[in-house]
Amino acid sequence: MKMKLNSRKSLSILLLFVAQWVSAQQVTLSNNLLYDAWLTPNLRMGVRLSPHWSVGLTAGYRPWPTDDQTSKKWKHLLLAPDVRYWTDSVNVHHFFGVNLIYSHYNVADVKFPFGLWKSVRDERRQGDLGAIGAYYGYSWPLGRYWNLEAHIGAALGYTKFDRYECGHCGTKLGTKHKIFVLPQAGVSIVFNIPGRPRKVEEPVVAEPAVENLVPVVQQPFIPALTPVPDFKGRAGQLQQDNPVVQHISAYRPYDRTRILRKEKDALFVHFDQGKSQLNANYRDNQRVMDRIVDITRQIMSDSASSVQKIQLIGLASIEGGPAVNERIAQNRALSLQKYIQQNISVPDTLFETVGGGEAWSEFRDLLNDMAPEHAQLSKAVEIIDQETDDKVRERRIKQLDKGRTWTYIKEHVLKDLRNSGYIRIYFDYVPDRAAATINEASELLTTDCGDCHREALRLLQTVRNDERAQNALAVALWLTGQKDEALSTFRRAAANGNADAIKNLKQLTENQK
Repeated sequence: MKMKLNSRKSLSILLLFVAQWVSAQQVTLSNNLLYDAWLTPNLRMGVRLSPHWSVGLTAGYRPWPTDDQTSKKWKHLLLAPDVRYWTDSVNVHHFFGVNLIYSHYNVADVKFPFGLWKSVRDERRQGDLGAIGAYYGYSWPLGRYWNLEAHIGAALGYTKFDRYECGHCGTKLGTKHKIFVLPQAGVSIVFNIPGRPRKVEEPVVAEPAVENLVPVVQQPFIPALTPVPDFKGRAGQLQQDNPVVQHISAYRPYDRTRILRKEKDALFVHFDQGKSQLNANYRDNQRVMDRIVDITRQIMSDSASSVQKIQLIGLASIEGGPAVNERIAQNRALSLQKYIQQNISVPDTLFETVGGGEAWSEFRDLLNDMAPEHAQLSKAVEIIDQETDDKVRERRIKQLDKGRTWTYIKEHVLKDLRNSGYIRIYFDYVPDRAAATINEASELLTTDCGDCHREALRLLQTVRNDERAQNALAVALWLTGQKDEALSTFRRAAANGNADAIKNLKQLTENQK
C-alpha cells in the first residue's frame, strides 16, 4: 500500500512537471520550400528551450515513383535533428545551427544540380548516409503567427551504398563507401504556436504648433526586474529555518574521516553509555525526534517536494572493544529509523542507516580543540596520530598522567560521542518552471529589441496567473505600448507588496510630471 501511494505521488509530480514545461514552450512548424521544389514533402518541428536556444527535428519523405519498373527515381527518407542559437531571441533574426543528418535512399538516372553525383546518371545506388552539418540563417517575423526563414550551410558525411547497372533489376556492381561534403540550403515558411502578442500601435496625437512647443526631457524607463527565486515547495520553506533539511544535490555518503560534530546543520540524539535503545527522556532527545518526525511528515504530504533520503549515522565512543562498539553504533542508527517509522509511514528505501563504529575522528578533533587548555590532551592526539591499532591507542591514552587524563576525558569528552552522530533529511522538488519563465522573460525585457519585448510578453502570458509574474508582465506591457493595462498591472502588483512594481510605478509617475 505504501509503495502504491508513493507511485501515485511520483506520477502526479511528474505530470505536474511535464504540464508546466509544455505550457511555457513555443513550438514552430516549418516547411522548406526548396525541398518541396524537389517534390519531397517535409516538415520541421522546433521547440524553444530558452531565450536564445531551440531544438528541432526535420523529416522529409519522397516515396515516388511507386512503380518499381521506372528507372528514374530518387526515393528517400531523411531525418535531421538540430540545435540552434539565436542572437536576439528564438525565432527572431540571426541564428546559427548544427544538425545531424540520416537518410536512406534509392536513386538512379537523376541529374543533380552543380554537377553533383554525376555517376547516378548511369547507375542506381541504394544505401544509407549520415552527416553532421553547420549552418547560418535569418528569420523574418511576418506577423503574429508567421515567419520567413532562410539558411545556408554544409555538412560532412559518410555513406555506404550498393551499386547496380540500371534503375531496376540491374546486375549488382558492388558495394562502396564514400566520404562527402553536402551543401545545405533552405527557404522556409514558419508557423508559430502560440502566436506572438498583438503589437499595440501608439495613438496618433496631433502635434502642437511650433511656437507652442516647450522643450521636455523625457527620462528613459529603466525597469526594476529582480530575478524570481525557485519555489522549492514545503521542503524549501522548512529549509530556511531548519538547516537539517538539505536539497539532494548536497548529499554526501558517509565516510569515517568526516567530523560530524562540526556540521552544524545536523541534529544529534544522545544515548546512555553502552546502550543502543533510544531514551526519549535523555538530554534533548524528545524535542529533536519530534522535530525530525514533524519535518518529514510535512514534506511527505507536499505535492511540490518529496523526501529523497533520511541519513542516520550511528556512532559509539572509543570505550570498550571495537567489535562491540561497531554493533552498538549500528543499532543506534537502526533505533532512530525505528522511532521515525513508528510515528510516520516512511519506506525503508528512503533511509540510509549507517553504523559509523568508534568515533575516533570525532574524538581526535574534539581533543585537538581542547588541547590548548589541557596539555595532556595534546599527548593523546599524538598517540592517535601515531598508533593505528584502536586497542593499543585506548590503552596508551588511559595510561597518560597515571590515568588522570583518562578520567578528564570520560567526564568532559566521551559523553558527547555516545550519540547517533548525524541526522539529515534530503529532499527534491518539482522544478519551478514558472520562475524560470519569468526570469527568461525579464532577461529579454532588458534588451532594446522590440521583437524580444513581444516575445517576453508572450512568455509572461503563459504564467500571468502567478503573482510573481505581475511586475515583469507590467513591464512587458509598457514596453510593447499597452500602457494603460501596464499601469493597472503595476498598481495590482504594488498593492500586493511587490517592491519592484512599487519602484517602477514611482519611476513612471515621476517621468510623467
